Amino acid sequence: MPSQPTSGNDLARFSGLQTFMRLPAAETAEGLDVAFIGVPMDIGTSWRSGTRFGPKQLRQESAMIRPYNIQTGAAPFDGLEMGDLGDTAINTFSLSDTIRIITDTYDGILKHDVIPVGLGGDHTMTLPILRAIAKKHGPVALVHVDAHADVNDEMFGERETHGTVFRRAYEEGILVPEKVFQVGLRGTGYTAEDFTEAQGWGFNMTIAPEIWGKSLAPLAADIKSKIGDHPVYITYDIDSLDPAFAPGTGTPEIGGLTTWQAMEFLRGLNGLNIVGFDLVEVSPPYDPSGNTALVGANLIFEMLSILPGVPYR
Repeated sequence: MPSQPTSGNDLARFSGLQTFMRLPAAETAEGLDVAFIGVPMDIGTSWRSGTRFGPKQLRQESAMIRPYNIQTGAAPFDGLEMGDLGDTAINTFSLSDTIRIITDTYDGILKHDVIPVGLGGDHTMTLPILRAIAKKHGPVALVHVDAHADVNDEMFGERETHGTVFRRAYEEGILVPEKVFQVGLRGTGYTAEDFTEAQGWGFNMTIAPEIWGKSLAPLAADIKSKIGDHPVYITYDIDSLDPAFAPGTGTPEIGGLTTWQAMEFLRGLNGLNIVGFDLVEVSPPYDPSGNTALVGANLIFEMLSILPGVPYR
């Protein structure tokens, strides 16, 4: 039987080591099926900072989550061995060095047959993660849930920031463009081409107004059919949600997804060949209640529940 999270009936939820869902802390990924890695950075942000505190609060709020998904029948801890590797030792004074450190860290983790789960941290982190993922799995499909396409060419002269991630990934050939699906895009842009240029590369975009008030089960089913069994990475930016549900983020945009749409969408992706995922852009200073991190931790649990090898009703 794989390791289970410490039960709230055995040790009070406000006690014990601060690991994700109070899973065992691990020194290495050896023997793990799933490894949690915190990336406490916000030096790639362009507006509000604070995501350096995201991994800590995601872990804190995850203590509330119980191990069985009563609604779906998923039992992620019954099927997979999981552990928390702690935080990546970033260079908080250097974005370029931090990007190198993240790639090196993931290179080491991916020497093992493990699915990495990134706790963010600003969205810059996904680029070095994808570089490491592609070394192991080749160019991957991508499900990207976000208010922003993050396909800028540069920001303040910098080519690697939280707003340029997926242009760089496309240019570097580490994504399969026609299997990239960006969901929840909205807001304003710098040019009329902000949301259309990447479609010319093959990216598939679903803007938020197209799905207002709708079930996302059909969208998830369509994406799943188009990705097939190709290795896929999921990156979930918490600002895809409307600020009413997740105010604690760096670049909030009104008119976003609801929490129930997010859950329904992720559940609809069950069956994909997921080789890694992350949840990014939780900024605790902008939500003292902790609700944004609570939402984020629960969405991580939803993604754990659809990993290959997890019992699912």
